[in-house]
Amino acid sequence: MRGLNKVTLIGNLGKDPEVQVLEGNIAVAKFSLATTETFRDKAGQLHTHTDWHSIVLWRGLAELAQAFLRRGSLVYVEGKLKTRQYADADGRRHYVTEVIGEQVLMLDKKTGDVPLSAVAS
Repeated sequence: MRGLNKVTLIGNLGKDPEVQVLEGNIAVAKFSLATTETFRDKAGQLHTHTDWHSIVLWRGLAELAQAFLRRGSLVYVEGKLKTRQYADADGRRHYVTEVIGEQVLMLDKKTGDVPLSAVAS
């Protein structure tokens, strides 16, 4: 086996997707996704822990996200981790790890919503 880079998340959007159209009419959407775990400690106290994930969707998935996803939407995202680096104005390097979404499924059950289910091409 050569390796596997696969991420599966179910969570809620922290804000509406930010969509940009790049050169060549290629859409890219970015949003934060909150995943919350609930557990009880040894004393029986209930605790919750929320992690925030940066999600990036390309092309058709980005367009679907723009049309149907909103802050608070419950979604299933499947994709891969990608870490990129950049330098700030002072030359310091920064690293950002993002989930590049390859499949998205809208899990909200609100009346009138169109289910979002798509796979990146």
